[in-house]
Amino acid sequence: MEFYAAYWDLKKGMKFSEKMFKKIVLEITGSLETEHNGEKIDWKKKFPAVDYFKEFKKETGIDLKKEITLETLKKKADELGIKYEPNYGKGRMIDTIYKKTVRKKLIQPCFLVGHPLEVSPLSKIDPKNPKKVLRFQIVAGGSELCNAFSELNDPLIQRQRLTEQKELIGEHKAIDEDFLSALEYAMPPAGGLGIGIDRLVMLLTNQNSIRDVILFPQLKPEKKTADEQDQTEAS
Repeated sequence: MEFYAAYWDLKKGMKFSEKMFKKIVLEITGSLETEHNGEKIDWKKKFPAVDYFKEFKKETGIDLKKEITLETLKKKADELGIKYEPNYGKGRMIDTIYKKTVRKKLIQPCFLVGHPLEVSPLSKIDPKNPKKVLRFQIVAGGSELCNAFSELNDPLIQRQRLTEQKELIGEHKAIDEDFLSALEYAMPPAGGLGIGIDRLVMLLTNQNSIRDVILFPQLKPEKKTADEQDQTEAS
């Protein structure tokens, strides 16, 4: 589920999302304390802000405030036994290492803030630190439940970011020209928020497989018998 809110900043988004999540948990479970993988998760307390850079450095020894090379990130991943694809760019490597180190230790609900620019091409830059963006995620039970940021609404900067993203994150899909065209017609300052409903259901029902909570999961094609294959080829 996603939405935009005109003239919202990060603080408004955090205040709204915390209130919303607590209401959802209470309405669904009847309590503000849940359990996942044997861990008690307390939703009653105010969600603390956890700094991405600080936690990343604590878990890996890598200071993202400094200029970090792709080779350094891959070397650290190798040391930690973290698998990655050879074509991963800098942003994808940072995100992969984060997920295998920092994220799994964030059990109690919190706001992860201060994400690096390399992994957040749609966010506005933090005016206090150009290496960070104005973004937050609600994380609980070692899972990202909500992703939100101050939307980047400058079409020229957005085009530059999306172009750079191909190399930084290792993506090769085409740039969304329709999106950029819409920005050129003007977009007000806005906050955007997306909720991973499936992950939230997994957390609240104490499940570990997303396939167990999706009503109609995609299935692999049924293997045809030799006779059926012959009939298909003949037709």
